[in-house]
Amino acid sequence: MRLFLSGLRKLRGRPASLVTVCLLLGLLVLIIIATATVSQRSSGTQAQRVLVLVTFPAAYDLILSFMFGLGGLFAVIYGAAIAGSEWSWGTLKNAVARGESRSRYMLLSFAAIAVMIAIGLVVTFVVGVGAAIVGAKVAGVSTAGLGDSDTLGRLPEEFARGWFAVTEEAALGFAIATLARSQLAGIGAGIAFYFGETFATIFLPDIVKYLPFAVARASVNIGGAAADAANAGGPGAAAALPADTALVLVGVWLVGSLVVALGFSERAEITG
Repeated sequence: MRLFLSGLRKLRGRPASLVTVCLLLGLLVLIIIATATVSQRSSGTQAQRVLVLVTFPAAYDLILSFMFGLGGLFAVIYGAAIAGSEWSWGTLKNAVARGESRSRYMLLSFAAIAVMIAIGLVVTFVVGVGAAIVGAKVAGVSTAGLGDSDTLGRLPEEFARGWFAVTEEAALGFAIATLARSQLAGIGAGIAFYFGETFATIFLPDIVKYLPFAVARASVNIGGAAADAANAGGPGAAAALPADTALVLVGVWLVGSLVVALGFSERAEITG
């Protein structure tokens, strides 16, 4: 518990934590503001499509879809940045010198990352919903669906699924940076993996659907019209796995990434 709390305190003050959340928040709010502004210049069917992001209850699903989609890329970068710093800054070496177990230290460090991701997602969702309400007022859209009981009832499950999926993507970045023993190499490889998998979906959908980012996207059970708006036309959408099957594979990738990171940490020579 001491190491875990220490890890949380350390991450709370890291620029990477603040920058990651601010970037995700900034993009979400910017899109919502643009939506409200553009809607005033549109009419008919085009206006209805534009206004989905500020029309409740569909806005809830679209905000979550944005968070868990783009949040996955940020999570890879965040996980790689934290894991890489353990080697380049010598914090792992200092912990081992104090007699800490390498595996225990790395595992608790990742647990702190998972908690910080949860906090960041909660903050992003709350601010996003607030921005959508303001956008609805600006666009002259009713917020009557804000308290829709069916949507609110499934939000906790959708949020939990999304957090688990984003945490799996962070674990991948964590493992890559641990193997590279470098922040920059880990971040670069993580980004390349993210976009490489997305590009490969066009040519190898039957294979890519089992890879970490694809199963993370498929595991998030975003339902209703918002899902159609968010996923229509997406590469490999027809080949996506069932949500529950994908969720199991998310767990497999998460555990596998951590096993690789911990195994390497136990055997690697710590220098510097």
